[in-house]
Amino acid sequence: MPDLDPLLSSLVAWGPPLASAAVAAVLASLVFALGARLVGRATAGLPAAAAVARAIRAPARLLLPLLAVVVVWHGTADDLAGRTMVLRLTTMAWIAALTWLLVRAVGGYGQAVIDAHPVSVADNLQARRVHTQTRVLVRTVGSVLWLAGVALMLMTIPGVRQVGASLLASAGVIGLIAGFAARPVLGNMIAGLQIGLTQPIRIDDVVIVEGEWGVIEEIGSAYVVVRIWDDRRLVVPLQYWVEKPFQNWTRKSAQLTGSVTLWVDYRMPLAPLREHLRLACEACEHWDGRLALLQVVEAGERAMQVRALVTAADAGKAWDLRCHVREWLVDYVQREFPAYLPRLRVDTEADGAEAKPAVKPPRDTS
Repeated sequence: MPDLDPLLSSLVAWGPPLASAAVAAVLASLVFALGARLVGRATAGLPAAAAVARAIRAPARLLLPLLAVVVVWHGTADDLAGRTMVLRLTTMAWIAALTWLLVRAVGGYGQAVIDAHPVSVADNLQARRVHTQTRVLVRTVGSVLWLAGVALMLMTIPGVRQVGASLLASAGVIGLIAGFAARPVLGNMIAGLQIGLTQPIRIDDVVIVEGEWGVIEEIGSAYVVVRIWDDRRLVVPLQYWVEKPFQNWTRKSAQLTGSVTLWVDYRMPLAPLREHLRLACEACEHWDGRLALLQVVEAGERAMQVRALVTAADAGKAWDLRCHVREWLVDYVQREFPAYLPRLRVDTEADGAEAKPAVKPPRDTS
């Protein structure tokens, strides 16, 4: 039979530290419960602080007992069997919990900022700007925190530290290869920061990209999702928005000017058409009252083109208003001036032939 004395000795030696660690974990849990109540009362009137407190509740519940256990392990004897491995694993778990807490704290504060600026108001330009900046910055800071946390956990392992030092010492070719391989990732990260700070696009912006009309639905860490008018989704890489031109209909304001064009005959009177345009706008709830203008913008061989300019509060209302005005004007011309719709005139005489007056036959007087 194998000698059990060393194993029994190790178990006996681990008894007091394990008991101390259990007691410390229980006390830390009690401290957490008491602290959670105090923090909840202290942040009752502070929305941002309350959001952060709610976000870090789960990682804090794990962080405090782990911290207490790490302190207990540091107080144990150095010659305790397996102490180094247990201490290293516990320390890595504590670093992971701390990183989780910091990421959740940043996310909770970002959510508080977003909740303080709702986009359901009529003029939501400032709110959409805040939403875009907050989401991009929270995502970037969270990525940096996780990267730092993983690096700290790896630094607790001596072997990994040595491998890292050797890689840094020979970072010539490896650095070039890694940099080339990570170029898309780094490019998207930099593009995301640039979009978040300069804001060429924001959440709910109306854009035309790749010939498609849509709304910015999501700005991710590597791509932007555009909800097209027919409910399709166009996924566009982040770098596209900083390298190629696109149309943003809500860059400064959501208000838009829409146009409606019609072809009519030259004999069409414009005064009644202008009056009917005004009536059409007043009858539509989407008109914001800023502009209703009718102009002749082109005179062709057979007809003239008139353009109506109308204004609305946003892109969706502008589209509906344009359709409404177009239908009213076409119906009005069809009903009141059907003879003045565009016509194609055809000359039935042969080329080069001159028109001759009709000659009456002489009357028989006999």
